[in-house]
Amino acid sequence: MNIALIIGLGVVLLIAVVLVVVGLRSPEARDPLQSRLAEFGSRDKPVTLQEIEMSQPFSERVLMPIVRQVGQMASRFTPQASLESTQHKLDLAGNPGNIGPTEFTAIRIGAAVGIGGLLLLAFMLAPEKNWPRNLGLAALFTGLGYFFPQLWLSSKISRRQDEILKSLPDALDLLTICVEAGLGFDASMGKINEKWDNELAIGFGRVLQEVRLGKLRREALRDMSSRMDVSDVTSFVAAVLQAEQLGVSMGKILRIQSDQMRIRRRQRAEQKAHQAPIKMLFPMALFIFPTIWLVLMGPAALLLRNSALSGILGG
Repeated sequence: MNIALIIGLGVVLLIAVVLVVVGLRSPEARDPLQSRLAEFGSRDKPVTLQEIEMSQPFSERVLMPIVRQVGQMASRFTPQASLESTQHKLDLAGNPGNIGPTEFTAIRIGAAVGIGGLLLLAFMLAPEKNWPRNLGLAALFTGLGYFFPQLWLSSKISRRQDEILKSLPDALDLLTICVEAGLGFDASMGKINEKWDNELAIGFGRVLQEVRLGKLRREALRDMSSRMDVSDVTSFVAAVLQAEQLGVSMGKILRIQSDQMRIRRRQRAEQKAHQAPIKMLFPMALFIFPTIWLVLMGPAALLLRNSALSGILGG
């Protein structure tokens, strides 16, 4: 079997495993609790435990218990600081799939073992068996399988933080309007959570839930800032807490913060616009310029080859 075909097979298997994991943990269109309650209300006879168990999806009944068991075994050999760091990264990513650090560790181990095992199986079935090279490639793709979920999580964190940065100025405008209209700060955050469906609105909704459960508002806001890890959100929370402690008008603070956030968003857009020519230089030099030279100089080169000058030049 050609080495390029084997590497391509390994890449395809890696992508397949990642897609399966992401697809199994993707959020459902409906709340499963509400659907089960509706099913329970429509039944005339009591629902047995077996029926409730079988009503759950296959991933919840079979796959996730296995993942949790593997994660619990792996967490015994994982330092506590590493688990806390993983939990913080999951919070920054918005807790995709509602998985914990043990489940995420199990997914990383499963991806590494699955890709490495499938690649070794492909090498065993290959007619050419160069075991030093095959074992090296298997170890390489096993490491890639272990670190690929971490890269996916980092990309989720970046996308979530970018979304929060883009929506923060508009959210502050709506907060300012609601507060100046006479609503309280908590009620204004409730309006954002009610009207919008983005990461910032979800964060405001979690703050309100924690306040209803008895947590102080300043602690809930600080926890929200820690879960987002965005500098603009941190400065906004600090300004709100300072205004609450000093008794300053909340509407004035929110208006100042809204103006500052809008200026920062415009500055970030200008910075990206200034970086665009430099970023475009490399694809232009690698893909566009050679094509242009081929189109422009190709006919001239053919004419020169068929002319008398080619005999003089030794062509």
